[in-house]
Amino acid sequence: MQDNATEVTAAGIARLAGVGRAAVSNWRRRHPDFPKPIGGTETSPSFALAEVEAWLREQGKLAEVPLRERVWQQLTGHPEGPAVALAHVGCVLLLVQERPTVWLDIDAGSDERLAAKLPGVLDGVIAARFGCESVNTADPVNTATPVHTPSGPQLLPSAPLLRSAVELAGELGARQTFEFLLGRYLDAHSRQYTPTPAELAGLMAELAGPALTVLDPACGTGALLRAVEARPDQTLYAQDSAPDLVALTALRLALHTRAAVRGAVGDTLRREAYPELRADAVLCHPPFNERNWGHDELAYDARWEHGFPARNESELAWVQHALARLADGGTAVLLMPPAAASRRSGRRIRADLLRRGALRAVLALPVGAAPPYNLPLHLWVLRRPDRTPVAPEVLLVDTGAFAGEARGGPDWQAVRDAALDTWRAFARDGRLAERPGLARSVPVIELLDDDVDLAPARHLPPPAAADGVEQLAAVRDGLAATLRLTTGLTPPPAVPAPPARWPLTTIGELARGGALILRTGALPGTPGGTATAAHARVPVLTDHDVLAGSPPSGTLPESDEEAVLTEPGDVVVPVLGGGSVARVVDAVTAGAALGRNLVLLRPDAAALDAWFLAGFLRGTANNRQASSYASTATRLDVRRLQLPRLPLDEQRRYGARFRALDEFEQALRQAGRLGEQLLRGMYDGLTDGTVEPH
Repeated sequence: MQDNATEVTAAGIARLAGVGRAAVSNWRRRHPDFPKPIGGTETSPSFALAEVEAWLREQGKLAEVPLRERVWQQLTGHPEGPAVALAHVGCVLLLVQERPTVWLDIDAGSDERLAAKLPGVLDGVIAARFGCESVNTADPVNTATPVHTPSGPQLLPSAPLLRSAVELAGELGARQTFEFLLGRYLDAHSRQYTPTPAELAGLMAELAGPALTVLDPACGTGALLRAVEARPDQTLYAQDSAPDLVALTALRLALHTRAAVRGAVGDTLRREAYPELRADAVLCHPPFNERNWGHDELAYDARWEHGFPARNESELAWVQHALARLADGGTAVLLMPPAAASRRSGRRIRADLLRRGALRAVLALPVGAAPPYNLPLHLWVLRRPDRTPVAPEVLLVDTGAFAGEARGGPDWQAVRDAALDTWRAFARDGRLAERPGLARSVPVIELLDDDVDLAPARHLPPPAAADGVEQLAAVRDGLAATLRLTTGLTPPPAVPAPPARWPLTTIGELARGGALILRTGALPGTPGGTATAAHARVPVLTDHDVLAGSPPSGTLPESDEEAVLTEPGDVVVPVLGGGSVARVVDAVTAGAALGRNLVLLRPDAAALDAWFLAGFLRGTANNRQASSYASTATRLDVRRLQLPRLPLDEQRRYGARFRALDEFEQALRQAGRLGEQLLRGMYDGLTDGTVEPH
């Protein structure tokens, strides 16, 4: 198959050229020689990638398609779909990582030769990494490994993609290349998957502790098993009901670790793949609130040692499945909805888990820790007891105080420190000295009432009154100082002036003339980034951060992708929401990765003043004429925003005034945040009796 069979949509063309989709539509109307559609639909046509690339280059709109973008477009345009194409790529990247010289031999020659030779060499690699033993052979739904060697005819359409992917691996590495492509794939299908944030996955793995055999019975994208600390002779077991996803997860794990990887496809509760397994650790982020989990078929299942879960208690079925697959003394950590700790329909099972010493800890996470982000989810830590404790206690921890102010999530370092410190002390001593507002080990007998309510906040004493009053005093002092600052920053009275008649230019014209550089954060890994970010530690400036005037709060996805990093003096503009907002990057924001739905403008300091640029971009009329409207959203075309053509000295005069307005705005926001904090603290103090009503 020729490379020009790879198809690209209008959105893909826009990403290749660094423009909006409207520009692609204009090109199609205005240029008779624009490539004709070869597929898709009338409303969403697709084009041959090679033809599009050639046309863009002839028009001077593209110097060269970046390799990573070419690979992505080849993958998404694969005739069998991106999931199949990504599985083929994963198999070949695993071959390159394990046996690079073999690839060099079969890569020489035609696509037909490559496709004919690949299956034979892939067989050995797949068998070595994923095993060939039968898994639950009585049930044909489950398979020993979801990663199967594709045949020569299946591989032939993938040959150009495979060569490009291996070329990209030469730049990034095999693992990083697969992470990049998988991250793009998951991002494009985000509604189909429920992600487990990397920070949460790491915390769950640390709570479970070192283990040689680890099971995730609802593995999803493999975030939990990927977070497990590597050990010699380790085996990772994964199961999920989505065949394509399990295959990609198994390949991801095999590229990430030297552990043996065992993957299986099937509904875990109805058709478990590893009934004889006794693992050292089980990590699980189960689906929440499932009614159709097998209640009618599984009434007499041997896993229900602690009671048969009610139809609306699917999470307690997952808890007991995890316990059934643990070795004696093994640890399971499950992410749970908060309702599972208090629903009356589950109280008998919770009571039995407590009596028999199986449930060891319940840790409440801050709001925003994981989907659904509006709930303070819980972590349950369980152990399969080798004996019943004489005087059992259970650890209750509430880390809700470490919630972040923005959508980026909680203060993960504080959550991790609090959770691990309290759990390790409790696991060592069997009890924990009371830590007001944070943690307490509670005798099981205290919890065995009619409700068996395990919500940590209902059993923890409030923070020490003195600490609370001191914090309120500090907040009040900060608010008073901020209000004084705000008064001093209040703008002077406006001086009237006749309407200006400046000559105008647009951001698009300035970008074409080299007065500024335009970058977009609409998709991860957009070509043209100024640096490659180490995603584990680089914060992301989100559109919410820009709108709220807050520090970077986001995190990069779990893939090693090139990111656009901000620099001092950059101007960042949100493109969704219809607001007139522009933010100049300062020392706090500099170095953050540019998030989605943001456009970055990097002015040439010899031609444009950053504050002048940001100030005029905030004009209401300017935003209105550059916006387009859909049924549910407003989108800003930044290239259409206008600026007056003024000398640099005059720009700086305006820029100084815009900068003063920004300082006033920041002071107002800080006063608002402190005022809300003081109000909440006073209400709480008065209602819990720690503050006198004088």
